[in-house]
Amino acid sequence: MANTKMKLFQKRRQRVRNKLRKTANGRMRLSVHRSNKNISVQLIDDANGTTVAAASTLEKELGVIGVNNIDAAAKIGATIAERAKAAGVEECYFDRGGFLFHGKIKALADAAREGGLKF
Repeated sequence: MANTKMKLFQKRRQRVRNKLRKTANGRMRLSVHRSNKNISVQLIDDANGTTVAAASTLEKELGVIGVNNIDAAAKIGATIAERAKAAGVEECYFDRGGFLFHGKIKALADAAREGGLKF
């Protein structure tokens, strides 16, 4: 049985998420999604099943509509850090999904850390 790219991605995403859930200790989850044209991030409270804060390159006020590069990822990371601080969240855990931790994902994480989020 041949595995498709999507099946392998989903397996990797579930593996990462299950490992992180074991060490979550009640913290919120910073979930990242990257497509070919956009990047988005959500701060999710899994206990209540709600999204506390979100940021995306689809937002007009950020000025990076439809851009998916390292600079846009850094801007999204800084924005989510601001919004998380406004919501009263300082600690979370970083759920990279099935994406590798380099390039855009790493730039987003580094900008969020510089903005004050701890993970």
